[in-house]
Amino acid sequence: MSLKPGDNFFERVYEVARQIPYGKVTSYGAIAKALGATRSARMVGWAMNAAHNLEDVPAHRVVNRKGLLTGKHHFEGTNLMQQLLESEGIDVIDNQIQNFDTVFWEPKMNK
Repeated sequence: MSLKPGDNFFERVYEVARQIPYGKVTSYGAIAKALGATRSARMVGWAMNAAHNLEDVPAHRVVNRKGLLTGKHHFEGTNLMQQLLESEGIDVIDNQIQNFDTVFWEPKMNK
């Protein structure tokens, strides 16, 4: 999934996010790496923030590299991001995904 000149970065981010399996999470940095834009984790975060009105983009499944729900303030309600994750069987305590290594999904690069 290499980023090509002229590609809409946010749309490419959403394309990867749509592939995150139910009950799994990935990180902003992992998505950036899959897009061939390793240093663009923050841009992925901006894309996820802008995705709050896109029902087909599971933005709640994208967290920081340590499994923290750093984007939770972009969701309606106090704990919506956590509630969505927990509804998929992911344990969250104090904004931290438990057993992060077992629920982490690594996006694969398509050449």
